Amino acid sequence: MRHAAPTALIAEDEPLLAGALKAELALAWPELQVLALVGDGASAVTKALQLLPDVLFFDIRMPGLSGLEAAAELADRWDSRTTRGAPFPALVFVTAYDQYAMAAFEAQAMDYLLKPVQSERLKKTVAKLQATLSSRSQAMVNFETTLGQLRALLGENARPAAAPLKMIQASVGTSIRMLPVSEVVYFEAADKYVRVLSSEHEYLIRTALRELLPQLDAGVFWQVHRGTVVNSDCIDSVARDEAGKLSLSLRGRPEKLPVSRLYAHLFKAM
Repeated sequence: MRHAAPTALIAEDEPLLAGALKAELALAWPELQVLALVGDGASAVTKALQLLPDVLFFDIRMPGLSGLEAAAELADRWDSRTTRGAPFPALVFVTAYDQYAMAAFEAQAMDYLLKPVQSERLKKTVAKLQATLSSRSQAMVNFETTLGQLRALLGENARPAAAPLKMIQASVGTSIRMLPVSEVVYFEAADKYVRVLSSEHEYLIRTALRELLPQLDAGVFWQVHRGTVVNSDCIDSVARDEAGKLSLSLRGRPEKLPVSRLYAHLFKAM
């Protein structure tokens, strides 16, 4: 459902801050309709797909999915057939003071607001958003730019380790298996654990994927989905379905793995 007036969704896990941002927006942009306030990343994705707002204000740190992860998840699920051709929303990230995060946002030309939100800074953001919304003819170009920005920002969060990891220590009963990383076909996030799958076995390690990723050789291990990292040497083929979505067939594993839109650029020849 599209609206004559511009619309927004605010995702912020602190109700007082969400209310304060809504009040500041009412002053800086009276025409803007705030359709909903949500308190976590998963709800933000669900509500955005339901309401199709023009603008999303995403808190960086939320329960479950972070603001960046929620934006990436939404981008992957934003399908013109189910969103009735609506352009992907303009994104604004809200963050506490963090020099590293601010530098990353500025490098990618991605708009952000610092907590507590200052009225003068918000006015500048509103002006940029209004200019963005006026160029809807560039919707596809803007979306591809947004995908690139999100990809870079998620990569910036994974600061490189000094040297790539060579061995994985995985618990097997009362013993520890030393598994060469080169034998791993893919890693898959599973709550606070990561599933480690070789051609013959599956292991669990008590490490979050976001912590493991910087330790892997980026030239070999490719992130193909928010929760999946694949050994590129084990990719047998890439298929595209009628909807244009990609999936991987792997040497040594029977399952097919979906490729997120965010990482489809890895397979440009398809």
